[in-house]
Amino acid sequence: MRLRVLVLTNLFPTPWDPLRGAFNRQQFERLAQHHDVDVLTAVDFRERLAGRKGEVSLKALRTDYFTFVYPPRIGRSLHAACWYLSLLAQRGRRLRAAHYDCLLASWAYPDAVAVGWLARKLGIPYVVKVHGSDLNVQATFALRRPQIASALRDAHAVVAVSQALGAKATALGAQPSQVHVLYNGVDPTLFAPGSLSEARSRLQLSPDAPLLLYVGNLKDSKGCLDLLEAFPALLAAQPRAQLAYVGAGPCAAALRERASVLGCADRVQLVGAIPHDALGDWFRAADLLCLPSHNEGVPNVVLEAMSCGTPVVATQVGGIPEVVPALAGLLVPPHDPAALSAALIEACERHWDSEAIALHASVFRWEDNVRHLATILSEVVASAPSPARAVA
Repeated sequence: MRLRVLVLTNLFPTPWDPLRGAFNRQQFERLAQHHDVDVLTAVDFRERLAGRKGEVSLKALRTDYFTFVYPPRIGRSLHAACWYLSLLAQRGRRLRAAHYDCLLASWAYPDAVAVGWLARKLGIPYVVKVHGSDLNVQATFALRRPQIASALRDAHAVVAVSQALGAKATALGAQPSQVHVLYNGVDPTLFAPGSLSEARSRLQLSPDAPLLLYVGNLKDSKGCLDLLEAFPALLAAQPRAQLAYVGAGPCAAALRERASVLGCADRVQLVGAIPHDALGDWFRAADLLCLPSHNEGVPNVVLEAMSCGTPVVATQVGGIPEVVPALAGLLVPPHDPAALSAALIEACERHWDSEAIALHASVFRWEDNVRHLATILSEVVASAPSPARAVA
């Protein structure tokens, strides 16, 4: 039976941030092959005021947006209430009239907390999908933790992107029988092994200099600054090595300044953010992907790099150890530039079996992920009491 599913999240492409949440776009577009899916995205009021940055083209999804209004810099514990009130004020009448079968919240705080309140108001079940720092970071704050715990306890299912995150959801109060681990998938039409030299030619990169690649948000919690601190040791061993950062974020200026201080600015390239479907050549061009995050669920860039046959140097956090075996990369503790430097040097000197890496990554398939998610939603609706629809 096809269900009417409403996804509510802040992690989805919008005209104000067209590259946001590419993993959710891939998953929800495929979910629409199984159920009728609407996506309602919260747009931070500051992003809305900054103006549109591009257009978004989506397949088979109906999308809409609302502006998330909240007091800046203060009252983070009130964000769920602000999210909920913003949603009701702007889309409440439409939601009450739509008669959805279930809600799917993607991100624990404030999204899932507010969605739990909305589900009770509408008298329908809801499912929470958790990704990483929404539990690893947000749930460490005293006033947010009980809100997140309540949302997880009352959810009819919790979907986690790693075993580690699933265990954290259970520790917060989610019923173990209702926690499902679904690793994200990879699109093999975009991410597959290919010629390194041809990829470098298309990207106008040096044909033979060792290339270290970072892909992700340029923010401190992703370890982008740790990577830069570790890079000079690799340069001492590999003087022609290059480091490319693909992504945008608040640390961009700090990276430029620190690279200059370290004397390696000419070997560091800040590429900026690029469309998701353009990442494949960067992975194929790189000798290594490095992601030294301080906390994670399972970052899709790791899966996508391995799908291209590219080895990974990353930190032992979240679900990364679950998906990166010894044949595919090296893992180090977070916040440890010295260990990171040693791993980068070792990884650059080692011969990696690209075919074996790509074969390992081939098990991460969107088709399997989405089929399981569609089944979870169907079972949640089938087992829920008959909805007591709210009256407008």
